Amino acid sequence: MKYPHLSLKRANEPYMAEMKAVAAEVIEGGWYIRGKYVSQLEELLCQHLGCRYAVATGNGLDALRLMLRAYIERGVMQPGDEVIVPSNTYVASVLAITDNRLVPVFVEPSVDTYNLDTSLVEQAITPRTRAIMVVHLYGRACWDETLKSVAARHGLKIVEDNAQAFGAVSSVAGLQGSHHTGALGDAAGESFYPTKNLGALGDAGAVTTDDREVADVVRALGNYGSAVRYVNEYKGVNSRMDDLQAAFLLVKLKHLDEENRRRVEIARLYTESIDNERLILPQAGEPGEHIWHQYVVRCTERDRLMRYLESQGVGSLIHYPIPPHKQQCYREYNHLHLPLAETLAHEVLSLPMSSYLTDDDVHEIASIINRFA
Repeated sequence: MKYPHLSLKRANEPYMAEMKAVAAEVIEGGWYIRGKYVSQLEELLCQHLGCRYAVATGNGLDALRLMLRAYIERGVMQPGDEVIVPSNTYVASVLAITDNRLVPVFVEPSVDTYNLDTSLVEQAITPRTRAIMVVHLYGRACWDETLKSVAARHGLKIVEDNAQAFGAVSSVAGLQGSHHTGALGDAAGESFYPTKNLGALGDAGAVTTDDREVADVVRALGNYGSAVRYVNEYKGVNSRMDDLQAAFLLVKLKHLDEENRRRVEIARLYTESIDNERLILPQAGEPGEHIWHQYVVRCTERDRLMRYLESQGVGSLIHYPIPPHKQQCYREYNHLHLPLAETLAHEVLSLPMSSYLTDDDVHEIASIINRFA
């Protein structure tokens, strides 16, 4: 296929020599779990986001799980409490809630941003609500004054699923003054899965927060529940980032802003070049608000469009074909009717998006799309 949705080999080629060199350093160093590279990464994540604490984890889902579990251990939440979550999200957002025996309360997205519609949040709050989870879907920040005021009025935590938007900024300041996703709310889960804008070469994640107690509990929980060797305060898990992945991320973090700027330019070219009334194009929002993890179009004949693109050598993916409340694993919620999330699941399609795409590549892909009839 001439234009796959994503080639990780091509995406990592500019950094290959440096990553091979740093891999040799890690191997020769002889310390492979929670060593100096992990410590350096945690420090630089804090600097990049403008938060006080970062705790590296084994993956993004574990980051979300441990973040919520920390609030339970601190007595802020307890099993049976409710967490408001977007109906239009990847299932991991919901798994983190239910794995902690918390209850997801689904709220529909905005038709303009595909993110949580903050104007609908307050009506979903009950006496059992303890937190609002915002998901910065596709790379677009989900944050505004409405969200902040609703959470403050009801005494709720705001937690972020920042798996797809590392590097995005909001024009509205976060709770502690930062404008970066991952440091807007009370705590956030980050994913560094290989396909992300900041991607490792394996699974990796982190929890970021300004709350020292949350950070300390997360760090212990991910280390079998132990802050002191062989002393187990919590019934923890094993979720620790290895130094090899941390070293790779340190290489790529240096280039993230440049990578994201190129994605913004590619998205602009797509938007300027695609001219087909059958498609609805995504909105960019304020400067810096969208770092385009995915460029997602809508089409009522999505499946036919996908087949057409494949026949023309253009790869695409669906993010996501089944909303969480309709997944088999959540049969208890299958009865819910959340029309916008369900409509999006039938219409969205992600086009090729990576910094390695040239202007000519984007124009050719757009030209192919414009011929779809």
